[in-house]
Amino acid sequence: MTVVWTLDASDGELLIRTGVSGRAARMGHRLSVAMKRWQATVGWAGTEPVSAELTVEVDSFEVLRGEGGVKGLSGPEKALVKSNALKSLNAGRYPEIRFTTDTIDKTDEGYRLTGKLHIRGKSGEHVVDLRTEDLGEAWQMSAETSVRQTEYGVKPYSLLMGSVRVADQVSVSFTAVHAKGG
Repeated sequence: MTVVWTLDASDGELLIRTGVSGRAARMGHRLSVAMKRWQATVGWAGTEPVSAELTVEVDSFEVLRGEGGVKGLSGPEKALVKSNALKSLNAGRYPEIRFTTDTIDKTDEGYRLTGKLHIRGKSGEHVVDLRTEDLGEAWQMSAETSVRQTEYGVKPYSLLMGSVRVADQVSVSFTAVHAKGG
């Protein structure tokens, strides 16, 4: 019998952290962004996971904070960051980012998920090491991975003729807690 777990933003968080590059990088902000609408499903056969999929709604992008830069990010600047990101991701045409597993292998700290990452109409092989921790009544899961935007056709936002630009590689982190019986 296969059991399916479904997790969403009420169970945890999905964060993206960006860097800044270019000659005037110190003028830019390192961003922390939350994806507010996502869903993960995990298929289980007995006590082992056999499938996993994560779907993220691109327009659920919310800028939490910007570190560095000349001054802090205001509300209107956060809205502009979101608008620029949605354009870079072509969110109107590609409203979802998806990761689907091909294989799941047990590791000492949890599981290695190998599969396809789909962003902006392009897909590529991606590996995620998912750490698990037994909390008694629930499982805590966490992962951190890096994604190079240009590998998926995303042109990192830049300004001042490229003197300040979002770094090509972004960090994605995921944490969630799921009840053992649920």
